[in-house]
Order: sequence, then structure tokens, then C-alpha cells
Amino acid sequence: MIITVTLNAAIDKSLSVPNFRLGRRHRTVEQRTMAGGKGVNIARTLKELGQPVIATGFAGGPTGTHIVEQLTEESILNDFVRIREDSRTNTSVLDPTTGEQTEINERGPSVSRSEIELFHDKLLYLARGAAIVVFAGSLPRGVDPDVYASLIRELKRAEVTTVIDTDGEPLRQAMRAEPDVVSPNVLEAEELVGHEFAGETERSLAVHEIAALGAREAIMTLPDGCFAQVMVDGQPRLKRVRVEPREPIAKRGSGDAFLAGYLAARYEGRPPDHCLRFGVACGAESTGRFGAGLIDPREARRLMGEVELSDVELPAEVT
Repeated sequence: MIITVTLNAAIDKSLSVPNFRLGRRHRTVEQRTMAGGKGVNIARTLKELGQPVIATGFAGGPTGTHIVEQLTEESILNDFVRIREDSRTNTSVLDPTTGEQTEINERGPSVSRSEIELFHDKLLYLARGAAIVVFAGSLPRGVDPDVYASLIRELKRAEVTTVIDTDGEPLRQAMRAEPDVVSPNVLEAEELVGHEFAGETERSLAVHEIAALGAREAIMTLPDGCFAQVMVDGQPRLKRVRVEPREPIAKRGSGDAFLAGYLAARYEGRPPDHCLRFGVACGAESTGRFGAGLIDPREARRLMGEVELSDVELPAEVT
């Protein structure tokens, strides 16, 4: 079983608005409302890929009820802690004429100490039957930034594989807990290491640097694939994975689809190269869907044939 943790779950509203301009009145040509948040998106893709998954986290008020009902309608197993304050709603506006996407994410509800304790107990109970736990997304108000780190430490003692996909201080704290896998995008990785990356060489060095902060494996997603430092036969190996970018319908959630594809293959016991190639194929395929976490598994598997993977040699002074 794979568990996805979304502490700041949301209703994601995606709007397609041609020729979008600030300060103007517009009408949508397409819209979709879905349960969301990074962990929820990952759970949706894992379900599409046929993997056993449970989504958990916080859900509050009428919006939280809507989140749970939507997941249930999609046949995604879920077990959320119900909280007093209303969960957030996020809005994404896609201009199909330019491909530009504007996102407005609410900061989320305030969570009490007792609600956090309830979630702690629930997760440790669910994790008894889990092989992998994924912590993904931002934190709602009232939650200490070290919450992911403390939970990772507890799950590692139970020999559960831990995966982190967040940013800012929660990510910095989580790295000190030595998760099994960390998967930032470029901007999140630059914030984590404290400098921008100029070109492929600096990006490859950054992945090595991120892994050195505490994660066993580090994967940095890019618009055309990823850089990854993964364990092969007990040794760290640096990989560059590429696919020709597709003409996107929407980019929101492509990183979540990547991570879900990678974890789905890993859960099946596939070799690291296969996991990375399948993850990149899933991420690329998802950009053709209007809504986060949506994917056609058959098309993703076909797209694997177009994914290129190569080994990267680090300079001698950093190995």
C-alpha cells in the first residue's frame, strides 16, 4: 500500500479563458473542479496506474466534505481527519491562446494542536500496512514546519519508505530527517541549496548537493524530464532523463504525475532506470490533460519509448 499525505488539501478549480487579461471580464470555454493538493493529485494518478493507495490529511468544513465526496466518487480510498475550519479552494486560469497559466492558491485553514495529534495517530495506524508514505504540498496554518521531519523519523523506525515533495522551511527540516526520496522542481531546489542553477552541469551538481543534505535519493524535475541521484546496487548514480516536451494543455500537476509514475514503478520492484523513465513519461503525458493527476496509463507506457536516459559523471572533486 502507498499512502499520500496532503495536510493542505483543496478543491482545485481549473478555468480555460482565451485571451486572459487582468482587469477584464471573461467567460470560460472549459472548466473543471476536482479534489486537489499535491498528495491528492499523486493518489489520483496512482489509482489510474492501478496501484493500491490511500489518501489522508486534513479536510474541513463544506469544502472538506466536497474533497472527500469527490475522492469517493473517483473510487480513491481516503481517510482524512476532519477539522473545524474550512479547507481551501485553489484557482488556476489557463489561457489556451498563449499557454500561460495563472494560479491563485489560498493559504488554507488553521489547524489546532488536538487535530494535529489526531492526524499523527491516524497516520501511524495506516502506515502499519504501508510500504511507502508520500508527504506532499504546503502546510496549513498552525502546523509546525518540522511536522514532516518528525513523521519521517517515526516512519523510518517502522521501516516504511518515506518520500517528501514540498518547499521552503518544511523541506529544509524534512531533509534533516533523512527521507528516502526528495523530489523538488527547479525553483524549489534552488531555494533549498541557496543559489540559482546556470545550465546542465550546475543542475547535476545541485542534485548531488541535495542528496548530501540528507536524502538517500534526490530527483529534480524539469520541463523536459529530470536529474536524479538514485541508488543502483547500493551505490549512488546520477542520471539525466529527457523526453521531447509535448504541446501542453495544462502544466499544473505534471510534477505530481511524475512522482506517482516513479513510485508506481518502484512499488512494483522495477529497476531505478525504469522507474525514472516511467515517471518522466507520466509527467509528460499528464500535460495533455485539463486537470491535475489525470493520465492515460496506456499512453504513458507508449511514451516511455521516447524517453532517453543517460548516466552523468560528476567532476572528480565532488565525488
